[in-house]
Amino acid sequence: MTSLAALLVLGVATAALPACAPDDPDPAFEVGTSASPTPPPAAGAAETPGARDGLGGPGASASPKPANKVLAAGNPNGKATVPAEARAVDTSKPTRTIGTGTPASCTSAAVVKAVAAGGVITFNCGPAPVTIKMTATAKVRNANGPKIVLDGGGTVTLSGQGQRRILYMNTCDEAQGFTTSHCQNQDHPQLTVQNLTFADGNSTAQKVEGGGGGAIFVRGGRLKVVNSRFVRNRCDRTGPDLGGAAIRVLSQYENKPVYVVGSTFDGGSCSNGGALSSIGVSWVVLNSVLRNNEAIGNGANPAKSGTPGGGSGGAIYCDGNEFTVRLAGTIIENNKANEGGGAIFFVSNNRTGTMRIENSTLRRNPSGKFETRGFPGIFFLGARNPTVTGSKLS
Repeated sequence: MTSLAALLVLGVATAALPACAPDDPDPAFEVGTSASPTPPPAAGAAETPGARDGLGGPGASASPKPANKVLAAGNPNGKATVPAEARAVDTSKPTRTIGTGTPASCTSAAVVKAVAAGGVITFNCGPAPVTIKMTATAKVRNANGPKIVLDGGGTVTLSGQGQRRILYMNTCDEAQGFTTSHCQNQDHPQLTVQNLTFADGNSTAQKVEGGGGGAIFVRGGRLKVVNSRFVRNRCDRTGPDLGGAAIRVLSQYENKPVYVVGSTFDGGSCSNGGALSSIGVSWVVLNSVLRNNEAIGNGANPAKSGTPGGGSGGAIYCDGNEFTVRLAGTIIENNKANEGGGAIFFVSNNRTGTMRIENSTLRRNPSGKFETRGFPGIFFLGARNPTVTGSKLS
């Protein structure tokens, strides 16, 4: 299997911002154009006290349907058509349910156990919103698919407590079980997260497969995110190619896209990709909002001499060879990057990658040192300039 390091070589051309000194861009670039309960809950329990832990098996009672609209995510004014494969999964007949109807029955241990077992997973934590404090990362077992769906019903927050990554899936991690001879390109597991909030995830110092993914890390299979919120997630502060304070994705099956639909990413911070990051992965982001995220590394990629590297892609960081990015009905605002691409950093090393921006708004996304001329907040190298239709970039 090709090592990840082999994918990280980056040779690119850039347009320096006019205010920068001539040596501000990366030297490898050429200048171009273009609330507390009483009593306190047990560790890992939801914040509101209640009955003992429970994890139902097949046929367990389902949680309330997400129609209660407790969770407000995404861009309500986004009008992008959502294809069938990108829509929420029907969870009316769950394989298993986390909780027995009370907040305290929804624990970190129950989440970890359910995710490892796989299938369609819902929550029954009572009618009020709850936060489950994760004391361990929930990990997908590769053989327990092919589909894993985690549906919070609009009332559940999974919190990493600023201490750990929340959710992990890796088809090439032997500890999670090999299921094919070609882990880097297999169609399962297929992971869907929907109607959930992921808060305060932190993958700092988790450097397996290059690091990143403060809330969710995925390699292989497929990933889909629907009607979910990601807030205050973190990953390492420096590094030339790690990223994804909220989500880091590698090696999706047959380069099929990661769908992000009707979701919000707010307040993420990482060396690169304050919200999303990937290597060689395609994305379709529909009717979503990415705001107040930041890429805080410095030295870009490859790292300048004497620097740790990073600082690109305030909201989105994409690198690799053949991949595409499509944004539609989406708002990207108030993100920033210390180096390049205050909104989006996109580098296709072999110059085959393409990006489309449709009926979207990108505004107030400062790039500290470089971006592509004529595309505020974007640094782009690919087959041709981004295609922009019905959109505002400022």
